[in-house]
Amino acid sequence: MKPTTIPEKMLSQDAFSSWLGVEILEISLGKCKVGLKIRREMLNSMQKAHGGISYALADTAFGFAANTHGNYAVSIETSINHIEALHENDYITAESIVEVTKNKLGFHIVELKKGEQIVALFKGVVYRTSKEWE
Repeated sequence: MKPTTIPEKMLSQDAFSSWLGVEILEISLGKCKVGLKIRREMLNSMQKAHGGISYALADTAFGFAANTHGNYAVSIETSINHIEALHENDYITAESIVEVTKNKLGFHIVELKKGEQIVALFKGVVYRTSKEWE
């Protein structure tokens, strides 16, 4: 399977990311950029986007990017730093910008942005299995 088609296949089988409204914006080997619009049902009690929304978008970009190498890559550790609050109707993107591969581990950094402004930073580690995408 071509590396750039794997994220599209993953999204087609991912009910949660589909519910979020995730759009794939760019794909290349080891990298992926996705986006979504913050909807009313994504807000917390303070009328800000729930932190889980930006986390989920970053996790999706991370997972899609890690899997472009052709083998199933599964998350083993992730973290996020929230920098700016997000509001209803904000459009945010998450782009896996750094990838370092060591043996069966992949290390990624994902920038979340609203326009050109960084609103969160995400770090993730994947384990690359021997199972290939078909």
